[in-house]
Amino acid sequence: MQTQTEARPLYLAAQVREMDRRVIAAAGEGFWLMRQAGEAAYALLRARWPEVRRLCVLCGGGNNGGDGYVLAALAAADGVAVELIALTPPERLEGDARRAFELAAEAGIEALGWADELTLDGEIMVDAMLGTGAHGAPRGDVATAIAQLNAAGKPVMALDVPSGVDVDSGHVEAAAVHATLTLTFIADKLGLHTGAALDHVGELTLADLGVEASAFTDLVPVGWRQDAQQLAASLPRRRPSAHKGTQGHVLVVAGAPGMGGAALMTSEMVARVGAGKVSLATDAAHVAASLTRFPEIMAHGVRGGADLASLVTAADVLAVGPGIGTGAWGQAALQQVLAVGKPCVVDADGLNLLASHAAETRRDDWVLTPHPGEAGRLLGWTTAAVQRDRRGAVIALQQRWGGCVVLKGPGTLIYDGERLDLCPYGNPGMASGGMGDALTGIVAGLLGQLGDPARAARLGVLIHALAADAAAAGGGQRGLLASDLASYARRLANP
Repeated sequence: MQTQTEARPLYLAAQVREMDRRVIAAAGEGFWLMRQAGEAAYALLRARWPEVRRLCVLCGGGNNGGDGYVLAALAAADGVAVELIALTPPERLEGDARRAFELAAEAGIEALGWADELTLDGEIMVDAMLGTGAHGAPRGDVATAIAQLNAAGKPVMALDVPSGVDVDSGHVEAAAVHATLTLTFIADKLGLHTGAALDHVGELTLADLGVEASAFTDLVPVGWRQDAQQLAASLPRRRPSAHKGTQGHVLVVAGAPGMGGAALMTSEMVARVGAGKVSLATDAAHVAASLTRFPEIMAHGVRGGADLASLVTAADVLAVGPGIGTGAWGQAALQQVLAVGKPCVVDADGLNLLASHAAETRRDDWVLTPHPGEAGRLLGWTTAAVQRDRRGAVIALQQRWGGCVVLKGPGTLIYDGERLDLCPYGNPGMASGGMGDALTGIVAGLLGQLGDPARAARLGVLIHALAADAAAAGGGQRGLLASDLASYARRLANP
């Protein structure tokens, strides 16, 4: 088995089902694969909860239910008391699922049909109700069973996917099982790592069942989950002859009147990840505070577009958006940044201004870093529509606006038109003001050194999330501030 800390490709459910089909076709029958899944699941369950004496196993009608029936049979043979609940009447089971049910019956287990008055009796609950082929809101008895399973407050092991989670998108239409542990089979699935799914998957483990997904070369992964080891492999050591002029001059255009904090946080992160020179163009009222806190940053007070002209010309890379507002100051700032035609990172109000004032713009040399609300405005979608299909949204954003797009949120996605990456790191403590400003600074600082927008975006997201995890490990998630990431980001940028 592989654990969630290992890097691996990500697939859609249909691709994994095709792998399953080909393996079964080559073997001539498929029940052995179901047996392997059930055996892997029971072995993991006993390893995680070695003292378990009573299980409640809820089985649906497809192969996912069959996996549950195999697990139940193995548990009974091991002396564990099993309450087996059949959400699909056994007489309606077909194929391998039917054989698995018969295996459980031979082990002496009597399957109970679902009834609302059932009391789920088990120290551990096993969810084998809905598999990877299920889409939309659970209905009928399954919906009721999910509600009761969640209300029971017992540890839950989900087989392949928690029932109610869309395994392709991570979307939860209505309700889904809150799993403590999810064991997914054959290959990893994109939707288990992004969006609402992260509230339901719990600890995730992969059992490949002896199937080598990479052998199916025509089934190309839809994405790649990032790994912390990428930093050491992707961030080059500086040459002994390096000087500040070779490490990029980044200009941060941020901080309209009253929004100086965003400018400071963004600028600090640019410097902490190693940019050679950092300039800040901000409202004049913020210059004194900027110089007091960060004397290494060259702060300039600007009143409008005319004051920006020479600054944008002198810089190699531009970062625009944090705290610029959507009024005259922000509009002038974005206009100057776009006009100079240099690589840039656009975030926050810069994205809102793009959506409303620069709808015809498309570039290959920028990084856009929207959260779901900003992504919706850039696409003309609702925020809910973005969250319902995060992969589709980030692809649509890149196709519409070009460059490399970072769709922020749990399971952040990075797409450059060719490759989709997913960041599995980060924590709920990042739900605080300024985190997006910090990411903008990290990506811009790396862009100044690396010169590649997609590479800077991928590594920037990784550093940002890992820095937040390190900061949370040191002091907890509640109260985590964007400025707490600075020292950790510096260390991570020096693998």
